[in-house]
Amino acid sequence: MLGGINLTLMIGPAVPVPVSRAVLEALTGVQVMVTAGETTSGFELTFALDKNSPLHTLFLVKGKDLTALMGLIDFSGIPYPALPDFARVALVLSKYAVLGVIPKVVPSVLIDVPIPTDRIPTHKGKDLGYVTELADDVGYSFYLEPGPQPGVSFAYWGPELRVGQPQPALNANMDGHTNVDNVTFAFDTEHTVLPIVMIQDKLTKIPILIPIPDITPLSPPLGLIPPIPKNIEIVNRSAKYTPVQATLIGLAKAAKTADAVTAKGTLDVTRYGQTLKARRLVGLRGVGAAFDGLYYVKSVTHTIKRGEYKQDFTLVRNGLISTTGSVPA
Repeated sequence: MLGGINLTLMIGPAVPVPVSRAVLEALTGVQVMVTAGETTSGFELTFALDKNSPLHTLFLVKGKDLTALMGLIDFSGIPYPALPDFARVALVLSKYAVLGVIPKVVPSVLIDVPIPTDRIPTHKGKDLGYVTELADDVGYSFYLEPGPQPGVSFAYWGPELRVGQPQPALNANMDGHTNVDNVTFAFDTEHTVLPIVMIQDKLTKIPILIPIPDITPLSPPLGLIPPIPKNIEIVNRSAKYTPVQATLIGLAKAAKTADAVTAKGTLDVTRYGQTLKARRLVGLRGVGAAFDGLYYVKSVTHTIKRGEYKQDFTLVRNGLISTTGSVPA
């Protein structure tokens, strides 16, 4: 259990600096949203100001991360001769280096270097939409995450990793060990998708359809009983890929739609002992055999007030009943 938490608030157009005492005294609440997926992360600050306060004209109390800036200007038509997808992403992200954005780009399995005499890829729309579209084409994710220092952030373009050391367990209904205020569950199989990739035999030119399961080395099953897919999706343009490339892209796409189990709840950070981080694994226990086990943290919302720090969380996994015999503490 934590003894207390100190909050530092910094502002500034270029070099952030700590706010004045008057601003801190007027601050009554902070909410920070961190998500894994299509929704942009952001924040909201709440102030209590008297009618004569000079701070009325200084604050915009809501904001988003720097992906919002990437969605402002249309760069359609910029050519990218002889550049594969990941190189185009790195080039697009390089223009935000002045804002402290450091690219973390993972080359995709589809190393498709376009020959300039054949075709030259061009930029489509705004940076955020274009980079996200390139990620979707190969089953990747794109998001920004805070860096180690104020004014620094990482732009991640790569596979959604659901492996690694789990965070400390979330405990429900465990008396003195309980650190979760409440948790609810949903089991929804209506949105699960079975991707089918089509490859073409080089000799006979006969198309071959291959259904792809939702299990990959980067997204292993977290539940023993997976949902039965209700939808079938043909992966576009897979015929031009090699069988290995088409299969890996199909695996990544299948894993992104396999989350049938969702858990939502609230925790007290001081009782939990640290902040729960999004885009990581975490154990959940004390909720019964069907829902105990490891989950992927889809999103967290930090709510900070004087004397209180809570987090609303959303956890997901791809099946019922844990694949592990016990949940790490």
